[in-house]
Amino acid sequence: VHLEESGGGLVQAGGSLRLLCTASGRAFSNYGIGWFRRTPGKEREFVSTINWSGGGTSYADSVRGRFTISRDNAQKTVSLQMNNLKPEDTAVYYCAASFTGGVGATNERHYEYWGQGTQVTVSS
Repeated sequence: VHLEESGGGLVQAGGSLRLLCTASGRAFSNYGIGWFRRTPGKEREFVSTINWSGGGTSYADSVRGRFTISRDNAQKTVSLQMNNLKPEDTAVYYCAASFTGGVGATNERHYEYWGQGTQVTVSS
């Protein structure tokens, strides 16, 4: 599974962005997809994940109520709608695929495939 993120950019605090993770390769619908982020000097942290069917999701406490994850298996995409962005959301955002992942896949070791990342910058 090859993953590619898009949709990052610069936005003011309170604004919105929609990130897209596009997959190529077979059996996309077999994989749970997660979003993680990393800021300089910090470890990559969990943001959100969605199971293979889209029927199960989970979020980090820091983004719950502001971010929404969804997927379209026919299009092989997973989106992360980010609303009410804060400067502390500034990071490189990565999507990742987990063959065994479900809503409990909140650690990066659960994921086998990763995209290259997309930069999100939120100005105050």
